[in-house]
Amino acid sequence: MGKQGSARSPRPMSQNSNNSSLFRMKDYHIIRSSSESLGASGIDPSIGRRILGGENYWNPKLVLLHGLKEDSGKLIPPCKGVYGGKRHTWFRRNVKSLAFLFLLMAFFFLLDSLMVSIFGSINFHSSSTTTNSRDPEAKGDGLGYIQEERPTVQMYGRLLNLAFSALAEKEFKQDNLNYWKEPYPQASKWKPCADRKTSTSLGKPEKSNGYIMVSANGGLNQQRVAICNAVAVASLLNATLVLPKFLYSNVWKDPSQFGDIYQEDYFMRILKDDVDIVKELPPHLKALDIEAIGSLITDSDIEKEAKPDDYVRNVLPILLQNRVVHFLGFGNRLGFDPLPPDLQKLRCKCNFHALKFVPKIQEVGSLLIKRIRKHYAAKRQLDKQLLGTFLPSISSKEHNAARGQSKYLALHLRFEEDMVAYSLCDFGGGKHEKRELQAYREVHFPLLIERLKTSKPVPPAELRKLGRCPLTPEEAALVLAALGFKRETYIYLAGSHIYGGSSRMQPFTSLYPNLVTKETLLTPSELAPFRNFSSQLAALDFIACATSDVFAMTDSGSQLSSLVSGFRTYYGDGQAPTLRPNKKRLAAILSENSTIEWNVFEDRVRKMIEEGQRVRVRGSGRSIYRQPRCPECMCRSQ
Repeated sequence: MGKQGSARSPRPMSQNSNNSSLFRMKDYHIIRSSSESLGASGIDPSIGRRILGGENYWNPKLVLLHGLKEDSGKLIPPCKGVYGGKRHTWFRRNVKSLAFLFLLMAFFFLLDSLMVSIFGSINFHSSSTTTNSRDPEAKGDGLGYIQEERPTVQMYGRLLNLAFSALAEKEFKQDNLNYWKEPYPQASKWKPCADRKTSTSLGKPEKSNGYIMVSANGGLNQQRVAICNAVAVASLLNATLVLPKFLYSNVWKDPSQFGDIYQEDYFMRILKDDVDIVKELPPHLKALDIEAIGSLITDSDIEKEAKPDDYVRNVLPILLQNRVVHFLGFGNRLGFDPLPPDLQKLRCKCNFHALKFVPKIQEVGSLLIKRIRKHYAAKRQLDKQLLGTFLPSISSKEHNAARGQSKYLALHLRFEEDMVAYSLCDFGGGKHEKRELQAYREVHFPLLIERLKTSKPVPPAELRKLGRCPLTPEEAALVLAALGFKRETYIYLAGSHIYGGSSRMQPFTSLYPNLVTKETLLTPSELAPFRNFSSQLAALDFIACATSDVFAMTDSGSQLSSLVSGFRTYYGDGQAPTLRPNKKRLAAILSENSTIEWNVFEDRVRKMIEEGQRVRVRGSGRSIYRQPRCPECMCRSQ
């Protein structure tokens, strides 16, 4: 497929149109002059076409030339006698050829119309994706293509050509792809059980040591982790938790609070047997100057991934003295190990059971899923947990009318400008790209700039070898092609603004044109309540990714990818495959772009993905939100 937005290819019948038009013009003048000069003497006018090259230059329309007007405006009477007889004889002799010629022309005309329709729809689809995602304020708002015209950037042209050929060969073959299913049956043996009561459960204490306030920073997924950690810390310190607040960020620019995203009463009810939770501080504590009394605790006061002992030693005395503690920021400040089993279980219960999206998000999320799937789908546990009572249903009439794909792949493509700039990698965009990313770093990452002044930076090529570079859209497309996903695969794209816009996305959409986002599936009026609320928009992406038939990520370290993959593990019943590339191994494979054969490339990529799909119990220090297969979170049947 050609570049999006480019002019469509000329019709096959109109090749060398300029030359053929010139020949016809010459034919006209020569035959006309010949007929005028020779017609009176009775000489056969067909000599003109023989002089011009015989039958190949004959045009049936030229027999009408003698009925055209002269320059004076008089009609020239058609020749009679010999010429008239020869003309009718020629028509009778060539009637079948003429009919075939007209049929052939009609066929090419229909073919041309079909091609225009196909390419037009693809370009319209892409342009709608672009047009509907221009809000520069909507961080996490789908495909925010940068509207600056740039040349298409390709780093692996040879492999892209091989991918085109491979996908074309598979177009009409039976789909034997097995990545729509979990490859290992052991995955279905793990069942959710973090909400089950056990005889060893500590429960909440009879008397509270005070109140814990939490102001969480970041976007939707960072805030979700902070909430679960706050619940665990409140339980650890025998404290009452005030419903967490969300800090306003100049990056995310979202004023949403807990109740705008999650169901407050449901959250409190699910956790009532474990932690006391209130919506506000008591009046006598509201009047206190939290900072003045020394109860304000920031991230700088607690080390990253702190252990329970750190909170007991450093925070509990302040809580007992002042009866209130305010954690400001509270990012990744509670480690995963060592942690008592009851606290691990409580974190799981909070993340997978207590945090339910509000009905407004569930309703639009259900509408989004309905438009993605366009078919009857079994109501799975994943759908019930995320959509509540708003499970999508399609009537038989709608089902018969809808001819969309029955399965879809969700892709979290992390190629935003901040990720690209911070990585210090080279993405093949030349001097302009390097200047642009350096300018972005100077504005948004001053500490990084200072560090680079005093230390020798790692060369971009070495960063790529180490697997530290975000995957480009082009690299993501090559991985999907190597796994055997066909060109018609329906792909939902989640994430924020794609750096480089359409110039970066063109290699992807040329291989996989059936690309949609929430902006292309929902109308402007349906999206209007979520505009300028990036966390609520991110919640729609969360739903679309978690309920997809296959979820693919490009960065396993991102919070959205981690939480979605964990949710699919917990509620997927072993039927929710996730594809996660190893960036270091993939970089080694792609480094052989100029020589590697496609079948070898396929084989190595598939082994890499299958390795990441192995069923493993959570390892020490690993996130329980991403890897819930452990005794504290899930139960394993024999």
